[in-house]
Amino acid sequence: MDVMPLLLLVAASAAIAAAARRTPVPAPLLLVAAGLAVSYVPGVPDYALDPEIVLPLLLPPLLYTSAADSSYLDLRAQMRPVALLSVGYVLFATLAVGWAVYALVPGMPLTAALVLGAVVAPPDAVAATAVARRVGLPSRITTILQGESLLNDATAITAYKVAVAAAVGEGASWAGGIGEFLLAAVGGTAVGLALMAPLHWLRTHLKEPLLQNTLSLLIPFVAYSVAEQFHASGVIAVVVVALYLGHRAWEVDFATRLQESAVWKMVAFVLESAVFALIGLQLPVVLKGLDEYDAVDAAWYAIAVFLVVVAARFLWVFPATFLPRVLSRRIREREDDPTWRAPVVVGWAGMRGVVSLAIAFSVPLTLHHSEEPFPERDLVLFLTFTTVIGTLVLQGLTLPPLIRLLKFPEADRQAMTLAEANAQAQASRVAEERLDELLADERNTLPPPLADRLRSVLERRRNAVWERLGQVNPVTGESVDDTYRRLSGEMISAEREMFVRLRDGRYIDDEMLRTLLRRLDLEEAAAYREAE
Repeated sequence: MDVMPLLLLVAASAAIAAAARRTPVPAPLLLVAAGLAVSYVPGVPDYALDPEIVLPLLLPPLLYTSAADSSYLDLRAQMRPVALLSVGYVLFATLAVGWAVYALVPGMPLTAALVLGAVVAPPDAVAATAVARRVGLPSRITTILQGESLLNDATAITAYKVAVAAAVGEGASWAGGIGEFLLAAVGGTAVGLALMAPLHWLRTHLKEPLLQNTLSLLIPFVAYSVAEQFHASGVIAVVVVALYLGHRAWEVDFATRLQESAVWKMVAFVLESAVFALIGLQLPVVLKGLDEYDAVDAAWYAIAVFLVVVAARFLWVFPATFLPRVLSRRIREREDDPTWRAPVVVGWAGMRGVVSLAIAFSVPLTLHHSEEPFPERDLVLFLTFTTVIGTLVLQGLTLPPLIRLLKFPEADRQAMTLAEANAQAQASRVAEERLDELLADERNTLPPPLADRLRSVLERRRNAVWERLGQVNPVTGESVDDTYRRLSGEMISAEREMFVRLRDGRYIDDEMLRTLLRRLDLEEAAAYREAE
């Protein structure tokens, strides 16, 4: 097996994603553009997407890290709009695109058109949420987009399976489709609920951080594969487990949390970078089977499908935003009146991604018990690719200026800092009371300097947030907290250099050096976290 193409893909995509941070262009768009540009360079290997790799190996960790970083409480508060988008909209888009393509493309069977509809129905909100955070979109909208992206793949994959069964002649009915969906949703949820408590117990009882992080890396694959064994939704199982573990992450050992955070940031960065680069690299693959289609007709079909996909989202989002308030007095009493700006952004943030392409590549080559080819399979691949590229490029590039144009009210940072300071003050008071209780026990007697040091740590933590509201240094422009962090870093750097000189002079060995440097690293990390 030649691993060089894989290494080149990972290295190049990571480099491009890192470079994108220095540009105003979101990383997903730059990666897709780079993939398109490189796809026809002579000597570039074939990077055809394999659904047997993307769906079970790439999708679970991406879902897991996104769900674990989400807020279970925020998602629960926004469950109605999230459900309307992740279930209702996906089914609506499947039917809308399917009927439009059936009417537009001569000879396209309705079942094959519905397969295409299911394939392009689920938005991939990775890019949308990245843009939302970058331009300061309100947290409620970000939560809705993120929640939609976590759950809509399950609906789309189920709709796709039902449509494919009908298209290849295996037989499908409305009752069968509903049963398939219920099995996927209920079964995936049941598997997630069954696994989350035992997995959390393991995470809290394993004492070795390396073992705990190994378990963390295995969890998404375990949840996905177990659910798929029962023909349930692996996507939902992963999301349920990740939301629970993320909500209870505070119960895990601090060393595990430090390592786990770094590991998953690296995994998400590498996978997301490679995935968006792979999207652009699919161009030669999807064009191979289009020889029988006229170029003008193919372009017209692509434009039409893109327009239907965009229009269908707005046709769903606006009624889904305002109609529940009209129909429910309880919603009117409990929730503020929505403005037209939020559904505009949610409607335009419908970018498609690698899941759509992976599902499209899994469309069977032939019909059931027959050598007859799947009707218009090459056209399905092409239209999926153009829809993904079109939404990523057009909507991805215009979403930031659209958000700025709508002028959403900015978050009150001073109020947030005050809330943080009050929370820290309450926690410090409880910790100080606990410290007094412990020091009153003769078994916990400490010399006065060490006891005072514990109290000074609490005082420093309590004052750190308040100092952010204070005046800045007129010479450097730094706040008191910034100056503290800088000076702390300089002191730690001096200690680090001295340890290295002692190692080089053979006063200490490398093992002791690593121990001392790790202690300094933890102190520096703590200083930075206090000042954030």
